[in-house]
Amino acid sequence: MKQNAKRTAAIGAALVLAFALWTLLIRTVDVQPVGVNGTDIGLATVNQWFHRLTGVHLWIYTVTDWLGLVPIAICLCFAALGLVQLIRRRNLLKVDADILLLGGYYILVIIGYLIFEMIPINYRPILIDGAMEASYPSSTTLLVLSVMPTLTFQVNRRTAKPSPRRAAAAFALLFSAFMVLGRLVAGVHWLTDIIGAILLSAGLYSLYRASVLWADGLKKEKKQ
Repeated sequence: MKQNAKRTAAIGAALVLAFALWTLLIRTVDVQPVGVNGTDIGLATVNQWFHRLTGVHLWIYTVTDWLGLVPIAICLCFAALGLVQLIRRRNLLKVDADILLLGGYYILVIIGYLIFEMIPINYRPILIDGAMEASYPSSTTLLVLSVMPTLTFQVNRRTAKPSPRRAAAAFALLFSAFMVLGRLVAGVHWLTDIIGAILLSAGLYSLYRASVLWADGLKKEKKQ
């Protein structure tokens, strides 16, 4: 199990590194003042091409924005599960390790989001309610792709019944695909914003999964 944890952690670290390199490319390659109010945009040629290809569809933006509440609701459900365990067991250390790690993981995702809100890499290709907004990485894509895999992972850990497992996996996959495609074609993000969010969320989730596998391994060793 520890070998699987190391492998998964290595994949996660590689994806986070890929995100860092992708961010560096955006800051240094083909930078042109083609954004709103002449802001600099990296990889401008491909970003402009994709933006012209999709156009702007604000109704899709609105729908996906509201649906962004779904992963937040999932986070709250797991927070409630942890709280119930804490109340019943009266000891934080007796809360399931994967739930404690999940809480830390969600906090890490929020920190990542706040950092890029405070240090804009790119601004959206259009004004939102008359204002410029940071767009890299896509916060909605980051939230969805960071949270939805944890739903499948946790359901698989907590039940052996195939029906809820299949339902959770299908819902997570279809919802994630709809949200990513929606943000892609809505025209409120550059293509590079979406790719960056995919890399970062995949890296962070892999690191979370590795931490749970590592905790499982330690627990198994203690029982032996």
